[in-house]
Parts: sequence; structure tokens; C-alpha cells
Amino acid sequence: MKLSGSKGVFLWGVTGFCVLMLSLPTVIVVGASFTSGDIIAFPPQGFSLRWYSELWQLASFKAAFWRSLYVSLICTVIAIPVGTLAAIALSRYRLRARTALQVILLLPFTIPLVVSGLSMMMMFGEVRVLGQLWPVGLALCVINLPFMIWSVAASVNAMDPELENAAASCGAPPVQAFFTVTLPAVTPGVITGALLMFILAFNEFLVSLFLTDSRTVTLPVEIYNSIRSVITPDLAAVSVVYIVIALVAVALLDWLVGLDIFLKSK
Repeated sequence: MKLSGSKGVFLWGVTGFCVLMLSLPTVIVVGASFTSGDIIAFPPQGFSLRWYSELWQLASFKAAFWRSLYVSLICTVIAIPVGTLAAIALSRYRLRARTALQVILLLPFTIPLVVSGLSMMMMFGEVRVLGQLWPVGLALCVINLPFMIWSVAASVNAMDPELENAAASCGAPPVQAFFTVTLPAVTPGVITGALLMFILAFNEFLVSLFLTDSRTVTLPVEIYNSIRSVITPDLAAVSVVYIVIALVAVALLDWLVGLDIFLKSK
């Protein structure tokens, strides 16, 4: 579609402004992480890898990073089967309590994180598992599960239902049809949802703050504790670690699924 000169200039101007606003915080934090000074600043005071070196030597940050990785893996491993089966059931079958199930599964998305974190802290405290890492992964799976369901449901809705009927007509039992027809067809949605769950769990701060203690803090909580005392350039270096992880996730999504397929999903 061709645009007139004034409309084209306006649209390109708005697009450029949006791109600038979206990318500017990333540019600033990346630049600040390479400063050679003792305070976080942009433009950086010289160029140095000093803060990356100091960050690598901080045992607390390294331990918090591995805890966040562990929690994210637990969240993802639980979300893949639960979210996949829930999305297929809600999209393919006429369940008697379908509306109620949809409300229950999507309810964590509508509840404020403060409320979710407080309620889960009380629940895990009652069963005496508060302070361990696996409940954090379980809690993050619960609050982010709608993203997994939406992702898989998009693939389910795009799948031709006659494929499953054809498999049944060929004599395949339901379990075999699921693993040979349904699951391969919805794999792009499963991969997309799994990557989203991993990133969301790795970045989650508020719920993790309620469920961790000084021995089990995750990386976002460790960053928060450090900011409360003093803001130094090593925090910018940690932010770059998050940016790198996000870029790796996008690259994996493009390699395994394809960004064009992901962007066209509804």
C-alpha cells in the first residue's frame, strides 16, 4: 500500500520514535555496564570490562543466578505437560465445566502478584516447605501458566481436526494418535510457551521475594537487595546478562519455530 508523502513521513516518524523508546533503555544499560568508573553513568567513563570481572567473582550473584536457573527449569518442566494438556482439552473437547476450568486456569493472571505471593507464602508455610527452591518454581508456574495455555491453544486452533480423525480411522488408539499426530502438530506452540515460561520465571521478582529467604534468594531478589544499599555498575552488568538470555531465547524461538510463525499466531 502506497502512502502519500505527509502520511509516510508521519508513520515513519512514529515508528522511529517507538523503536527509539524501546531500544534506548537497553543501549543505556549496556553502555553503563562497560564504564571504568566507580558509579553507574551514561555515557560511560571510559571503557572497561572491570565490572563483568567483579561480577563473576561475586559468589552471591553466581549462586543467585544458578538458583534462578533451577527455579526456571522447574517451572518450565511442570508447565509443558500441564499447559499442553489443558490447552488441548479446552480447545478440542466440549467439557461440561469448560467455562469454570477456563476461569480457574486463567485466574492467576488476573490476581495481583502481591496477593498471589502472599497467599502462596502462607500456603507453603503451612506445609513447611517455605524457603526451599522447588516451591518457588511451582508458584511461578501457576501464575504464568496462562501464557503456556494461550501459546499451545493457538497451535491447536490452527491444526486441522481431520488429522486426528484420519489417525483414528487408520486404527490408531487415542494415545498413539496424540503422540504421532496431535503433539507434533502443536509442537511450535509448546516450544513457544516453554520459552516464555522460562523467561518469565527467570525474571519474576515479586513472588520470589515472598517465597525466598537469605539462603535461597533468586537473581532478581539479589539485585533488589543490592540496589537497596548502593547502585554500582555491576548491576548494569547483571542487566546485560538478562538481555543476553532474552536474545538467546529469541534466537532459539526463531530457530525452532520461526519468528514469522510466532508473530502470526493468535
